[in-house]
Amino acid sequence: MNNETLIMSTDLKHKSVTFFTLFSTTGTLICCALPIIFVTLGMGATVVAMTSAFPFLVTLTHYKIWVFVFSGLMLLVSGWLMFRSGRSCPADRELAHACNTAHKWNKRIYWSSVVIWSTGFAAAYLLLPIRIWLDT
Repeated sequence: MNNETLIMSTDLKHKSVTFFTLFSTTGTLICCALPIIFVTLGMGATVVAMTSAFPFLVTLTHYKIWVFVFSGLMLLVSGWLMFRSGRSCPADRELAHACNTAHKWNKRIYWSSVVIWSTGFAAAYLLLPIRIWLDT
């Protein structure tokens, strides 16, 4: 296996982890944050329609702790793959440009995933205690 093939294979693995992280953190938003936000805004009928159309949302909600733990671990793994020391791009100009472009997009996707996960976490675990604390 030559160096170029090895670099492309490693880059593909990092992209796969990054996209899987985005998928799993989006799951936290869909299962937990959106229903809570809709109910808070007085759109309970929308939540009923969503759970009727997509019954798997109820199952995801029952396991929301595991959904958040798994997606949080995926964020940690993805962040470690992207920001670990020793990460470098090849010396070839074209490969270096492709590597830098891929890294730039991976960082964008990663930080989008962090925002999505944080929004879902806040909606699922922080908003109700804060609201109760403010009402007292």
